[in-house]
Amino acid sequence: MTKRKISNTLALAVLGLLQEQPMHPYEMATTLRERHKDSSFKVNSGSLYDTVQTLVRHGWIEPVETAREGRRPERTVYAVTGQGQSEFVRWIDELLRVPVAEYPKFMAAVSYLGALGPDGAAEALTERAGHLARRIEETNAVLADTVGSGVVPRLFMIEVECALHAWEAELAWTRRTIAEIRDGSLCWPGAAPTGPAAPGWTGSAAPTDPEGSSL
Repeated sequence: MTKRKISNTLALAVLGLLQEQPMHPYEMATTLRERHKDSSFKVNSGSLYDTVQTLVRHGWIEPVETAREGRRPERTVYAVTGQGQSEFVRWIDELLRVPVAEYPKFMAAVSYLGALGPDGAAEALTERAGHLARRIEETNAVLADTVGSGVVPRLFMIEVECALHAWEAELAWTRRTIAEIRDGSLCWPGAAPTGPAAPGWTGSAAPTDPEGSSL
């Protein structure tokens, strides 16, 4: 697979917005937030302007107009180019077809869950479950106000629906794991049931070299 010249997914959001009409960066940021796309893309003014300049540099978008409203500073309006349109479609197709390793921070922390000991792990996961439950509730409300009310077509919010399913699955796993810690079915090797973590809590043997000594 050819390495893509631009891999920042915020660029994908910019190209997506410019499918509708030419826009200036401030309008792009406002539109992304209004549509709750900031849950899918990390949006801030600095990174957005940098992304726009990168897209211009590679010929994927181009300035088409400089406008001024009242006493505000001039704003440059951008439109997608033919090359940018082709790259946009190819990029989406590739991302949908081919799973990639994304290295989420939560997975990294879960791999060392045993370091907290049973009580600490249960407490941390319980707090996370609360955050997830609130996020799910808020997202359901957003979907009800947009898709549910007919204001926005479901296809335009489909990634929010996808994220919601992922959070619900994570919440179910988190609650199940908390229950297993508390009823003792998820044990901590080398540690007392309610004591601190001890060497060997991962439950896996240390790798050895050919001579048989630990690495």
